[in-house]
Amino acid sequence: MNELFDKVSGDIKTAMLARDKVALEALRGIKKEFLEAKTAKGSDGTLHDDVAVKILQKMIKQRKESAQIYSEQNRPELAESELAEAAVIEKYLPAQMTDAELEAAVAAIIAQVGAFGPQDMGKVMGVASKQLAGKTEGRLISEKVKALLAK
Repeated sequence: MNELFDKVSGDIKTAMLARDKVALEALRGIKKEFLEAKTAKGSDGTLHDDVAVKILQKMIKQRKESAQIYSEQNRPELAESELAEAAVIEKYLPAQMTDAELEAAVAAIIAQVGAFGPQDMGKVMGVASKQLAGKTEGRLISEKVKALLAK
């Protein structure tokens, strides 16, 4: 995953030259989180794909939640800034699954674990969360599992 770290570092230089303050702020935030993960206690000094994807997803979620709070407090300029940073960060995530792909994957997992109804949601979510991590949001996985188990 060092290639992603290197790409972010290179893009920081590009954003500086382009004087793109929003991208620069978002990229510096990504680099900071990656460095903290690499040097965290118990870390082996490398940044693995799954960890990097979780960091990026967490950062996007934080930006979107902040934007929602700013919107509720009638601060649209701050909300726009947070959403713009979230858009920059999303570029570094792997391609997200479409709704049809998600439904097919969740249906396969339901068949794999032998789930029959809503009472099996925990069993399905455990497997689905691991298999689909980084490919889509956890909230969307949960909604799709709930809908398919209710049928």
